[in-house]
Amino acid sequence: METDKMIKAALMTALTAVGAYLIIPLPFSPVPITLQTFFVILAGRLLGKKYGFLSQISYLLLGAAGLPIFSGGQGGLGVIAGPTGGFLISFAAAAWIAGHYYKEERKNIFIYSAAVLSTYIIGCSYFVLTTGTAIAAALNMTVIPFIPGDIFKIILVIILAPILEKRIKNS
Repeated sequence: METDKMIKAALMTALTAVGAYLIIPLPFSPVPITLQTFFVILAGRLLGKKYGFLSQISYLLLGAAGLPIFSGGQGGLGVIAGPTGGFLISFAAAAWIAGHYYKEERKNIFIYSAAVLSTYIIGCSYFVLTTGTAIAAALNMTVIPFIPGDIFKIILVIILAPILEKRIKNS
């Protein structure tokens, strides 16, 4: 059972990396729209808090080691130390939060919203600290434009996760 979860965690690490390559740059923000948040929440939903968290820690460590798996094919500690590094760091916390109550469908929208909110809080705070940008301006660049897409990603996880679980169990 542990091996099965570890393999699934590695798969979620890889999918988060793939999500980093599917980007829509925003001209007013250094933070692009990616599918990473979708895979982060999905990792928590499918794996629970422990292995969802480990999948994202693995993602961070591989990227920090220099593999080009961060958005736009970037890698290295410089990316984590840069203005968008807080969002990368927040992935581990978001997967851990999304993994809470992962078998209780009634609470999912609240848990996933809390997971996304954690990425906003950690990522925006880190952005403010590294750039010196005012909080209002940082929110306009790093949070507000992403809310509609993240709501869509939450809905996708709620719809797709049960289907994926059934498929995984049957294979």
